[in-house]
Amino acid sequence: MALLEGCKHELDISIPVEEIEKETEKVAEQFRDRVHLKGFRAGKAPMSLIRKNYAGDIRQKVLENLVPKAVDARVAAEQLRAVSRPNVTDLHFHDGKDLHFKANFEVFPQFEIPNYNGVEVVYKEPDVTDDDVSKRIEEIRETKATYANEDPRPLAGGDYAVVSLESLAGTDEGIKADELQVLIGGPETLPGFTENLTGSSPGDEKEFDVTYPEDYGRETLAGKTVRFRVGVKGVRRKELPELNDEFAQDLGDFRTLDEVKEAVRKSILAQRQSDAQREAKDKIVETLVDTNDFPVPEIFVDRQIENRVEQRLKSLQAEGVDPKSFKLDWEKVKAAQKDAALREVKASLVLGKVAERESIMATNEEVDRELDRIARQEKQPVAVLRRKLTENGDLGRIASHIQTEKTLNYLFEHATKKAE
Repeated sequence: MALLEGCKHELDISIPVEEIEKETEKVAEQFRDRVHLKGFRAGKAPMSLIRKNYAGDIRQKVLENLVPKAVDARVAAEQLRAVSRPNVTDLHFHDGKDLHFKANFEVFPQFEIPNYNGVEVVYKEPDVTDDDVSKRIEEIRETKATYANEDPRPLAGGDYAVVSLESLAGTDEGIKADELQVLIGGPETLPGFTENLTGSSPGDEKEFDVTYPEDYGRETLAGKTVRFRVGVKGVRRKELPELNDEFAQDLGDFRTLDEVKEAVRKSILAQRQSDAQREAKDKIVETLVDTNDFPVPEIFVDRQIENRVEQRLKSLQAEGVDPKSFKLDWEKVKAAQKDAALREVKASLVLGKVAERESIMATNEEVDRELDRIARQEKQPVAVLRRKLTENGDLGRIASHIQTEKTLNYLFEHATKKAE
């Protein structure tokens, strides 16, 4: 065995001529049983004719049978963890002689992470103020708002106008709504609507242009000027519920407003702790990647690049962009994505090594709990979900994700936290 570079290995392999001759006889017999030579029944043609007429096919089949078996035997004998298919080179196959060839492939990297306990990381335990709680409760209160009709009058800032609208020009997609509520002067209301509707009264109808900003969320409208016909149908005012115990009881299993405030405080704190810990865990992994140098199989990096590109294409598809419209230059994509993909692969290998050293793994109970959670979320029986995930290989990924999260928790718990 020879280490070429990084994780690339090369094996010089020989197959004895006796084994080749034995395999050749076996393959030739198989050919004689299934091929037809003129003047002979199947299986009755002389072996000399079979070998003469199908010499190339027999030779190829012998290679296909013996080479992979020989490579697997050597890989197992030398206890190598091959991660790529072998590339066979320098093949020497001559009648009456041993077969010689070289097999090139990548193996799983051998490395250690000596100092993964006590990694220094900036972390401050988050807190929640009364203002934070009040703001969140106000947001909840907004979701419970009702809208009451007012007597007809001219629209002013802060009014909720009920309008019908229809696009007349400026866009290929027809925009039409029979009853739309628009907050005059609201932060989400385009200035064109506020300017042209202010002062209008129920029963009025007018045409005007609205220019959408360049960074508008819908790409089909971004930067365009669209002409609308808008009819004002009514004026409404927003009514918010009073913040009292009755409001709390309407939200669910609460008796008092103070109980709601405490639940909100705990919810905000839990989310902030999760975010802060996630950031700290990411920093710990980055530190371990930066301070531990080891080779990474190129095939791992290529697969990660493919995953990154696939996820990006799925995101574009979700936004209404046809992935087939992209003509990807794979070499340019690899060059652009390689550094990020390499760090992601190294991070995964680092976490795997820590999990191995600390015997961290996903238990059956933890996998079952996650399956129960997903089943409830997707509203399907656990048994059906388990079968589906087992068939498509995702059950193993669930266990791997649990192991990764447990490993990150271990690193965070054993890190040296310091104030910013």
